[in-house]
Amino acid sequence: MATGFYTHPDCVRHEMGEWHPECPERLRAIEDQLIAGRIDGLLERREAPAADEASLRLVHTQDHIDFIRDNIPESGYFPIDPDTLLNPYSWRAATRAAGAAIAATDAVIRGELDNAFCSVRPPGHHATPTRAMGFCLFNSVAIAAAHALEVHGLSRVAIVDFDVHHGNGTEAAFGNDERVLMCGIFQHPFYPFSGANDPAPNMLNIPLEARTSGMAAREAIEYGWLGRLNAFRPEMIFFSAGFDAHREDDLGGLGLTEADFAWITKEVKAIADRHAKGRIVSCLEGGYNLSALGRSVVAHLKVLADV
Repeated sequence: MATGFYTHPDCVRHEMGEWHPECPERLRAIEDQLIAGRIDGLLERREAPAADEASLRLVHTQDHIDFIRDNIPESGYFPIDPDTLLNPYSWRAATRAAGAAIAATDAVIRGELDNAFCSVRPPGHHATPTRAMGFCLFNSVAIAAAHALEVHGLSRVAIVDFDVHHGNGTEAAFGNDERVLMCGIFQHPFYPFSGANDPAPNMLNIPLEARTSGMAAREAIEYGWLGRLNAFRPEMIFFSAGFDAHREDDLGGLGLTEADFAWITKEVKAIADRHAKGRIVSCLEGGYNLSALGRSVVAHLKVLADV
């Protein structure tokens, strides 16, 4: 078997203006680094299908789905908020992103792939069941986790989020759901200014101060949630893989490097190997310094693919 790599050209066609850091070049930077890192030929490439509305409803309300679909402009942009806009291809991109996560989940659970990475955009972990925000339209990781629970009948899934921003949308989807354990690190205080106060018991949030180093982040993770994650014995693990905690990324203020993302991946993969038959699906979230993003994704994938 192999590590799957899901993507689609529609995910490049979504864009929110030349000024916007969440840009199509992010996926191109990943592709370039896959070649430079000599890992491109070791992945099993698969085209992301589009998620249907029934799958989106596993997490999102019909009103939210209708709002996104009905406000796709014929040209130009439709602003949801100052940082989150729709263009003519946004519906296709967002449903491809969610569809990639669902298809990867199906393939990993069926045993076709060991694990998978979804190189997709827009990101998703800020999208709540009722609201698009923070560059995010539909919450792909949450939809995939719900798909594993509701369609495949798994009893326990874990979500690991190492984006520099708190995954408030995922927490909103699964707070107090005992079938889900969400473990995250994020800069605080920082957008979206959530996650630090009274989280639900199944939310293991580790707020980090700006300028926290990679080694300090590792220590916080080791003592903050690795033991609980291991004790939870997840049947599948999902990564919200945001690489904007990298020290070269200007959208955040943390000090992680590629080596730290590889370490996190290795520690979580060991738990997946122990309890979940190695089943992991990882979805791209943030990461806006193009060079750092590409290098970090390669480091993440090398651990997933055991190379």
